[in-house]
Amino acid sequence: MNVRTALVLLALALATVLALVCVLLSRGRAPGACPHRPPAQEDPDGGQSLVFADLTPAELAQVVRYLRGHLGLRLVDAARAKPSDNCIASVELQVPAKAEALRFLDGAGARPPREALAVLYFGEQAEPNVTEYVVGPLPTPLYHRDVTVRRYGGKVPYHRRPTLAVEYKQLAGFLKSQVFPTAPSFMRQVMEYDGGSLAALTAAPRGFQSGDRITWFALFQNVSGFFVHPVGLEVLVDHSSLDVSRWAVSRVFYNGQYYGDMVQLESAYVQGRISVEKVRRAPRDGDFSSMKPRAPRAAPFPLQYEPQGPRYSVRNNHVLYQAWSFAFGMSVSTGLRLFDIRHKGERVAYEISVQEAMSVYGSNCPAGMSTRYMDGSFGIGRYTSPLVRGVDCPYFATYLDVHFLAHSQLPQGSKGAICIFEQNLGSPLRRHYSNLQSLYYGGLVNSALVLRSIATVGNYDYVWDFIFYQNGAIEGKVQATGYPSSSFFYGDGLRYGNRVWDRTLGTLHTHFINYKVDLDVGGRSGSSFTACHYLGKPQCSGGLPPVC
Repeated sequence: MNVRTALVLLALALATVLALVCVLLSRGRAPGACPHRPPAQEDPDGGQSLVFADLTPAELAQVVRYLRGHLGLRLVDAARAKPSDNCIASVELQVPAKAEALRFLDGAGARPPREALAVLYFGEQAEPNVTEYVVGPLPTPLYHRDVTVRRYGGKVPYHRRPTLAVEYKQLAGFLKSQVFPTAPSFMRQVMEYDGGSLAALTAAPRGFQSGDRITWFALFQNVSGFFVHPVGLEVLVDHSSLDVSRWAVSRVFYNGQYYGDMVQLESAYVQGRISVEKVRRAPRDGDFSSMKPRAPRAAPFPLQYEPQGPRYSVRNNHVLYQAWSFAFGMSVSTGLRLFDIRHKGERVAYEISVQEAMSVYGSNCPAGMSTRYMDGSFGIGRYTSPLVRGVDCPYFATYLDVHFLAHSQLPQGSKGAICIFEQNLGSPLRRHYSNLQSLYYGGLVNSALVLRSIATVGNYDYVWDFIFYQNGAIEGKVQATGYPSSSFFYGDGLRYGNRVWDRTLGTLHTHFINYKVDLDVGGRSGSSFTACHYLGKPQCSGGLPPVC
């Protein structure tokens, strides 16, 4: 091959590479002239969906500013509040009443005022309580009204408040500075504790009768994937007092035995009256719990692409896809929610939304046997995490940011926490190959639009999908991944789960996922129902969020 031929081939190769780069960089932009380009979809929404849009960072800040200036109370930043302080726990959109929203959406009424729902903890009052205010109109608030009694039938006692992130920090500090030092020999020789080598995981609920605020904390090795590295020590903390200095240990559990407190455990250990089971020290990456790939890197995964850009449009919080249109938002407590879902312009549902994710555990250890997590109390929307392009969602997906205010007086954000994409389902929607009388073939590609978010609540990562199909079906889908919850393996542990490591019991548990489904098929409905998705066997399946 002579030099001229080599240069020509090199130039052709470079031209090909540049052409591919241009195609990738121009994703979503219209090609200059293409006879097969699909017609652009016109969005008839006209900004109506903004009545369901999440509050912006500026609006969240305005609500905080208003409350701090108009309640006549000292409000401490929730990120550093003591239980005895007043603070703003969360602020989010107050969804307008359905009747009012429908009048506006259907052109028969004015736009509802934009309002916020603020949850406040009043610890510095004669009768500490949780109060909810509706604040409006935004963007410049002029009023607030207490809606607590109307929503709950009375005042909400303070002990029922969901735990703030700062209270978990205070509890961790209590264990480290007040509890563990009372058993120095046991902690050093058995737990190999060095001040930072243990992680505590909360159980829930916090007691078994009204008025309780006591929590079991199970201890784990503080390594990657610590959820599956229990060490056998569990501590029951009474943190009902608003004075942190009066918090106390109610009971201690180690390797199948209960003790009054850590002092009693230390005494029994020093006297040789307990059965010690030292757990093999795990490396920092967690060894078997590491998320690092075990196999060598294989060839790249297959990718989908959109030759002429996406076939859907996203404007603010409104999505238009073929015959479908809908508005979406993210609740701090309950997560992803849809409003005004229409097919061919006709409303089929006013609201479809996640309501709760509950998990019930079994174990022969107290933290595990008492756990009934209700993840809405932790904040499904608050723990919505950024999505990794090409893993959590396809590379070509549309990524949207989420903003919220919870456990702090400052607005926070999660970048690229919602993704929207159309995916080929890999099988035809319909097809027929005729080889009788006449020869012909007819078929349609089967694709669907996916709206996705992923919430990491403790050990679990919940993948939330709303899927819109070409045949008019909607599917609400959730997948649970992450790490299993575990207990220390001892005695008859196999009655309560499976052994997954030397001293690790993967505990039996059941997930319940609840959706709100407010259907308006053929006209407005007067009520909604809650759909429950039971993740176990038997498992519900079907179109709209599975109903048990």
